[in-house]
Amino acid sequence: MSLQPIIRTICQPLFLILLCLPALAQQPSPPIPSTGFPELDQYRASRVSIYTDDFGQLARYRDANAALAPPAAGESRVVFLGDSITDYWKLPDYFPGKPYINRGIDGQTTPEMLVRFRQDVIALHPKVLVVLAGTNDIAGVTGRTSNEEIEANYASMAELARAHHIRVVFASVLPVHNYTHDAEESFALRPRDRILALNRWLQNYCAKNRLQYLDYFSALVDEQGMLKRALADDGLHPTDAGYKIMAPLAEKAIRRALAETRAR
Repeated sequence: MSLQPIIRTICQPLFLILLCLPALAQQPSPPIPSTGFPELDQYRASRVSIYTDDFGQLARYRDANAALAPPAAGESRVVFLGDSITDYWKLPDYFPGKPYINRGIDGQTTPEMLVRFRQDVIALHPKVLVVLAGTNDIAGVTGRTSNEEIEANYASMAELARAHHIRVVFASVLPVHNYTHDAEESFALRPRDRILALNRWLQNYCAKNRLQYLDYFSALVDEQGMLKRALADDGLHPTDAGYKIMAPLAEKAIRRALAETRAR
């Protein structure tokens, strides 16, 4: 039996595929689906390379982590994990002399934080972890996300921390406001009912699992249920006045977490 018909049958489709490859390579990437919010669409488009090449942004703190010495004997190291609200918080100015390490990254959501959790939390051997997250998940920065999915990511962080004997402080999602033009879209992306629902879950989860719940929300909200105007120019990120309110609340929660560590 001649093999030529068989070879022809196999090779012809492969030849056609090879012919098509250059054309496929020239096809533009599909557009990012619109969210209906121009500023969010623009922001997401600007981060395509991050989402595809380093989703958790492990490169951000890799060198700093490598240069960080292990905790000294008796040191109560604390890692602050979060998004831009943590990233922009100059911890040495508000907690002078404290071994508090900032591992916030602008724009991050909880799945991104989970990707870098081992590098930026576990490997640093803190006694306490303070997590302030969720607002970008609600806004859909890395895609539409339900509260249940956010809650699952929080639970995963708590379980990983527990396995490595790290005490956890979960901070409430901050309120937002739309008192300025710059705040309007950011406010619309973060419905109050979703923030309140996630905060209720966080408080209940902390109570059931012996974690510390850090209630920033109640200290920053006004009588309209929004972030106090004087505490954020853009409706989302605290000013110095906002951080000055948050710092003693964080310190108190950290002390409670450390006291539980010593009691165990």
